[in-house]
Amino acid sequence: MADTFSRRRLFVGTGLAAASGLAGTTPAAAAEEFDVVVVGAGAAGMTAALTAAKRGLSCVVVEKAPVFGGSAARSGAGIWIPCNPVLAAAGVRDDPQQAARYLAAVVGDAVPAARQNAFLSNGPAMISFVMANSPLRFRWMEGYSDYYPELPGGMPNGRSIEPDMFDGNLLGPELARLNPPYIPTPPGLVVFSADYKWLNLAAVNPKGVAVSAACLARGTEAAFKGQKPLTMGQSLAGALRAGLLSANVPVWLNTPLLDLHSEGGRVTGVVVSRGGTETLVRARRGVIVGSGGFEHNASMRAQYQQQPIGTDWTVGASSNTGDGIRAGARAGAALALMDDAWWGPAIPLPDEPWFCLAERTLPGGLIVNTAGQRFVNEAAPYSDVVHTMYQRGHTAAWLVFDQHYRNKYLFKDVLPTLPFPDSWYSSGAAVKSWTIDGLATAMGVPQNALRGTVSRFNGFARSGDDTDFRRGDSAYDHYYTDPGVFPDSCLAPLWLAPYYALKIVPGDLGTKGGLVTDARARVLRQDGSVIPGLYAAGNASAAVMGRSYAGAGSTIGPAMTFGYIAANDI
Repeated sequence: MADTFSRRRLFVGTGLAAASGLAGTTPAAAAEEFDVVVVGAGAAGMTAALTAAKRGLSCVVVEKAPVFGGSAARSGAGIWIPCNPVLAAAGVRDDPQQAARYLAAVVGDAVPAARQNAFLSNGPAMISFVMANSPLRFRWMEGYSDYYPELPGGMPNGRSIEPDMFDGNLLGPELARLNPPYIPTPPGLVVFSADYKWLNLAAVNPKGVAVSAACLARGTEAAFKGQKPLTMGQSLAGALRAGLLSANVPVWLNTPLLDLHSEGGRVTGVVVSRGGTETLVRARRGVIVGSGGFEHNASMRAQYQQQPIGTDWTVGASSNTGDGIRAGARAGAALALMDDAWWGPAIPLPDEPWFCLAERTLPGGLIVNTAGQRFVNEAAPYSDVVHTMYQRGHTAAWLVFDQHYRNKYLFKDVLPTLPFPDSWYSSGAAVKSWTIDGLATAMGVPQNALRGTVSRFNGFARSGDDTDFRRGDSAYDHYYTDPGVFPDSCLAPLWLAPYYALKIVPGDLGTKGGLVTDARARVLRQDGSVIPGLYAAGNASAAVMGRSYAGAGSTIGPAMTFGYIAANDI
């Protein structure tokens, strides 16, 4: 039976509008119609829309936020796709069988083999497609290891790629509507994700100095040419948006999804709020949901995820409140992996959380729990560190290091030797003392325990062998470390006062649970049947990586690939 603007639909839409602060919307505007409606202007949604448009389908993208790009625009924009043409052009030897063995070893039986194979077989074609139909270009992130390179098919030198520089001038006035980055690039520099490792080491390593100079040279060249250079997530989102502009695909900002619209058991459109009016947008071929996860929805996190949890420790886009996931569930979709996320240790700084990459891995630092004891390999893949925090009940932890560490390495955006901001201390995110015992007191952990832990760790550092947690055994462990430290670049003793500790909490890049989809990105019901007309990609769908993380870009690579798959299937 047709489900056009029934009383039930209007009731649901009005209720959602009220929950979103949109209670003043006017109901039942005249419907607009396209072949395809895409929900969300992130990497998944824009790739899907570009693909649909190039197939000759009329398409619109509806985006809740006043900006486009979502979490992808905020990110470093690594993209993990084996056997892609960028790797081949760089001379990287990979093969589909090797990649399939590796992904299967990482994911296990958490995700059907058909979905894994769909990702692997379509990913390279997706990269070729976006390069042919947008200004987006890529670079190999040489040396950024797969996260488990010791597994069958793993590659220690890495499969990840990232966007090359994109000139923001090509966006015209749309540049002002690009979601800002999580980590702003210093003025005058052009910095790629692969540079970040070496910029941390610029005070102690000649290559760090050379990379810093290269970043400055790129910035100088761009300024001379009158360019507005964008890299990382800004380049990815900006170049995809430029592709949509060329393909005449409209992107409606400030247009939140209120609900899906169905007729005769098939999803045939969406109900959105547009300009204060509740509007039906019909989709002749179907709807592709790429609206992101639910990391900023406190009630959903409390319902599905472990405690402690909240919305203050995530770095995902603030507009990600699970709208597409909830709408899909109301349409009968099955959900999976809702308890999981793209986790990573975070420092709860007073302005925003800081997602720790290099800081927890550099030699001379260790992580302890509230008992003053180590409990994890600090250099392990960031998602694994937080999984361990939850599994062992150590969700309150500290990153401990000394002045020798501070003298050598960049920490967030604080240059070596410079003091941390006073607000870090006044907020309780950081403590400092001239003795280990004094530091333990400030942290609220037993003095004897912390003293013993540091002493034992120092012994491992001098021998180069962490017999407790095997830090340094994996090639991945060494990516962010200091090659000038011996005998193991992951390990250095703490010996120079004062000593520091910063709080560590279970942060994330976004949630990874959502609508269950098949190898064609079609949304499935609990019984495994397909919901006709409904597709999903990105963090609105349950991740093809399952509960693991194959390498840098395991969020964006699959998001773009399944957006591409959906638009080719619809």
